[in-house]
Amino acid sequence: MDFILAFKAAILGVVEGLTEFLPISSTGHLILTQSVLGLKGEFWDAFEVAIQFGAIIAVMWEFRERIGAVLSGMVKGQPTAWRFAINVIVATIPAIVLALAFGKTIKAHLFNPIAVATALVVGGFVILWAEHRQADHRPRINSLDDLSTMDALKIGVAQTAAVLFPGTSRSGATIIGGMFFGVSRQVATHFSFFLAMPILFGASAKELMDVRHLLNGQNLALFAIGFIFSFISAFICVRWLLRFVSNHNFVGFAWYRIIFGGLILISWALGWVQWN
Repeated sequence: MDFILAFKAAILGVVEGLTEFLPISSTGHLILTQSVLGLKGEFWDAFEVAIQFGAIIAVMWEFRERIGAVLSGMVKGQPTAWRFAINVIVATIPAIVLALAFGKTIKAHLFNPIAVATALVVGGFVILWAEHRQADHRPRINSLDDLSTMDALKIGVAQTAAVLFPGTSRSGATIIGGMFFGVSRQVATHFSFFLAMPILFGASAKELMDVRHLLNGQNLALFAIGFIFSFISAFICVRWLLRFVSNHNFVGFAWYRIIFGGLILISWALGWVQWN
């Protein structure tokens, strides 16, 4: 196996794991990283989506007790467990519908560093506004079990922003959307983790099916490397974020987005870097 390609696969895995659940856009960072590393083509486009499997497994392992309790509760007919499962399904539907309807068009026209950088900046200001708003409004929902199906649908609609505008951040859209609709930061963050499971699993499975003709020995090894590094970095990040949101807001992430995206736009406008 080419050592350089293996190293680049590991880098993409780390970037995916560290950014998937933070409100800073994993897709945006992967597109930018691919551009910097010079990784282009059908395989690498699929690779950046497929390695989300690592992040999925990491978050499922972290929440295994909650997942087990929900499944057990559904078998026993517990209303709370069924309501939670229905909420996840309802919140997932809008993003799936949009992705199926416009996914190819969006990927063809908006999966580029400049569009991503613009979304990073705009999303940063939206986070600042949402944090300012929650500081002035007491959250009405402080438990996952208090989420209504309508609340879940609203969060699901907010999630579609990440489908329409790469660089928005799926986790950012769901968390900030939840906060806007009166959900506490902690609950919105936890719900975002659960919404990630069906969305990321479906997207990863579809990409693997689309490029199954490319799954030869070396490419499978590259996928394995990306998966492992994605899992490890995502597991660490999820643990850290759960502690972080209990005592901090997302203002720091907002400024990171604004500064990072702004630097990319400035470097492009002045011709310092030929982003492509």
